Amino acid sequence: MDYLIVLFRTTLFYIIITIIYRFMGKREIGQLGMVDLIVSILIAELAAMSIENRNENIFLSILPIALLVIIQIGMSYISLKNSKIRNLFDGNPSVIINKGRINFKEMIEQRYNIDDLLTQLREKHIRSIEEVDYAVLETSGKLSVFKKDNKLFGEYPMPLILDGEIDQDTLRQINKTEEWLTNQLKRENVLLEDIFYAFYRNKKLFLIKEEDLRK
Repeated sequence: MDYLIVLFRTTLFYIIITIIYRFMGKREIGQLGMVDLIVSILIAELAAMSIENRNENIFLSILPIALLVIIQIGMSYISLKNSKIRNLFDGNPSVIINKGRINFKEMIEQRYNIDDLLTQLREKHIRSIEEVDYAVLETSGKLSVFKKDNKLFGEYPMPLILDGEIDQDTLRQINKTEEWLTNQLKRENVLLEDIFYAFYRNKKLFLIKEEDLRK
């Protein structure tokens, strides 16, 4: 009888967790945000405890799992609407190599050492740092690399505005000020809060307005 209970609970939680992850959205494990990762670990722990504790009411595990899913979906929606909340939980991408030069200050802030950098470069079949034009440490921990010989799109597009908010790190990296950015927006006759995304590349500012997304 115990074997049947274990088999039933295992099958039930397999179905429940499969349905839950369909609701939570499609993201690779390496791209999970902090909230997603915590929820995933807790769901796995609750399911394992329920399978092991055969005498416990199964709904005592399903109820907290349902609550965790509601929290995750709620936080995902809030993060989608509020970039500050999104940055608080997921962080921002970090430029580790900028125009062939290593940003040691950013590496220290991210607790990312030279061995980590060299390892991830080797994984991308890059033998030397001298081959790299830009390298960006993504919020998932993966390293995006742009080689010096890849001139198809020119410089790496530096994100300046996201959801109507200025990225101060990017301003510092391109040696520009908020006053410069404000003047650029005035020249385009557009308000900061009306900008969905803006990036800087090849010494030019590119804007994507909120209204452009609705067309």
